[in-house]
Order: sequence, then structure tokens, then C-alpha cells
Amino acid sequence: MPQQPPLVALVILNWNGRHHLQQFLPSVIRSGYERLQIVVADNASSDDSLQYLQTHFPEVMLLPLSENFGFAKGYNEALKKIDADYYMLLNSDVEVTPGWLQPMVQLLEQHPNNTACQPKILAYKNKDVFEYAGAAGGWLDAYGYPFARGRVFDYCEYDKGQYDNPQQVFWASGAALLIRSADFHAAGGFDEYFFAHQEEIDLCWRLQLMGKKLYCCPQSVVYHVGGGTLPRGNSRKTFLNFRNNQIMLAKNLPWSEKWWKIPFRQMLDALSAWKGLLSGDGGYFIAIVKAHIAFARWVFFGSRQWVPVRRKPLTQLQGVLRRNLVWQHFVLAKKKFSEVVKS
Repeated sequence: MPQQPPLVALVILNWNGRHHLQQFLPSVIRSGYERLQIVVADNASSDDSLQYLQTHFPEVMLLPLSENFGFAKGYNEALKKIDADYYMLLNSDVEVTPGWLQPMVQLLEQHPNNTACQPKILAYKNKDVFEYAGAAGGWLDAYGYPFARGRVFDYCEYDKGQYDNPQQVFWASGAALLIRSADFHAAGGFDEYFFAHQEEIDLCWRLQLMGKKLYCCPQSVVYHVGGGTLPRGNSRKTFLNFRNNQIMLAKNLPWSEKWWKIPFRQMLDALSAWKGLLSGDGGYFIAIVKAHIAFARWVFFGSRQWVPVRRKPLTQLQGVLRRNLVWQHFVLAKKKFSEVVKS
């Protein structure tokens, strides 16, 4: 008998997103993958998401959660209850294309150390442009700044096929993340202290330290609205990004790096905060100040999800720029990934 393809549980974490489910869930149902279980885990929505799904999509499995746990804990709670070979974590505001899952599953099935991957993520509102949250696969610079093939800080490139080769990356986007279920749990899942933002980068860092490989598979294409819950420029989002990035560095860097890189990053954060204040964005300034205070609170009082294996110097991992991205982008005016990262 021919071997069955792996079972994939596609899990959408929903919070008051009925309009997104109505718009994008039909494309998910038409994915065309043979063994696909579609699950919507609901973070205690106050809209009529669950009633709508029960009426219009009875084939979708519903997992109501008792409260809004955020992205990290919401997925952790939901995935404890789902048995599958792979988890496909998908934002509710993503339009997928027919046959998008097969190339990613095939890529991960090539070797047991291939643990996770993402598709090429383009902007829903401008489908020729890479989307901010992941683009064609995530990288990190030597000081912890995330960027991606096709996106450096806020500059998103046009997709002209320049990143269509499957490639190992540092992190795969949580907007559309295919991951082996066993590896997700072995790494401890998402760090629930993060609540939301950069929790997938932290998870991918831990997976690399466990000897696993992460990829972008551009033969799979999806379109992401982005900012569905917290839009870019939102003070809460700014706070979470700056706080969580410092926590991620403190958790995963070896002591030989963290003792000087974290103060250096805090200095750069402070410069960014003052720049925002002088340009009239007081909310941005306050969010960064609060993020630094919250990081200090985490150092002394926060719960810790430590790395299960020995930490390595950051530049020994895949998908790491050995230079400072801030200098490359803002001083040397290198906008594109291909300009920052020379092959």
C-alpha cells in the first residue's frame, strides 16, 4: 500500500476575527492537502466567531479557550489538545493558494532535522510586495535585530523572484508556520511570558540550539493582511516588540555575548526612543521606556523558559548577519536584503 502523507493540523488562533474567518477560511478549506484537519482555537472572543463557524463551517473543529491567552499561551493551550504529525499555525488574516501545503511538507520530510518552515509571504493588499511579517524567511543580525529576505526594518521589497530558492533561515514567521509537533513540544512551545510578538523567533532560536533546521519554502505562497490585531505603530505592539526582544537575547545568548550586547541594544533602543520623541511620537518613546522597565522586572521576577541545551555564539547559527543592521540600513542606506547580506 502507498504510504499516507503526514497528518497536518492547521490551527488558526482567533480573537474577535469573525470578519477574517469569513473572508479567508474558504481558501484554507480549498488547500487541497489530503490529510488536513482544520482547527480554530478561540481566545474567548466577544464577537460571534464561534456561532458563525458552527453555522457556516461545520467541518472545522472548534477549540474554545477560557480567556484571551494571547498568541503564545493561546497556541500552547490549543496544541496540547491536538494530535498530528505537523502543526500548521496560520493567522486568520491569511489567504492561501491551492496546493500551498504540499511543498512545505515535502521539504520537511526530506530529513528528520528539518523541523519547521514558512511559505513566501506577500502582502494581501499589494500582492507584488513582500509582507512585513516574515517575507521570504527570517534572519537576525549579530545584535538581535530581526529582518527577512525581502524586508529590512520597514522597507519591503517587490517580489521579482529574487528569493525563490528554498533556504535555511534563522526564524520562520508565526503568521504561517509549519512545524513538527514533536519538536514544538520538545522545545517547550512558545514562551508564554511574551504574550505576543517575537515568540516564534525565540522558539526558532531554541530549535536551532537543539540542532534543528528551519527553512523558507518559496514554492508555497500566501498573502497576509498584517496588523489584524495590533497594527504597526501601535504603542502596545512597540512595547511587546522591544521588551520581548531583550528577553529573547537574555535567554538565548551565551554569557560571553549577553553581558555587552544587551546594554548595547538598550543604548540603541534609547536613541530610537529619543528620535521618536523629537519627531513628535511621544507614544513610541513611552512604550520603549516601559519595555526597558518591564525587561528589568523580568530579570528579577519573571518566569523563565530556559534553553534546554548549551547556548552557542549567535554567529554560529544559520541565518545570522555578522554586522549591525542599524548601521547597514540607516547609515550606509542599504535598503534591500541582498544589499545587506552579500552571498
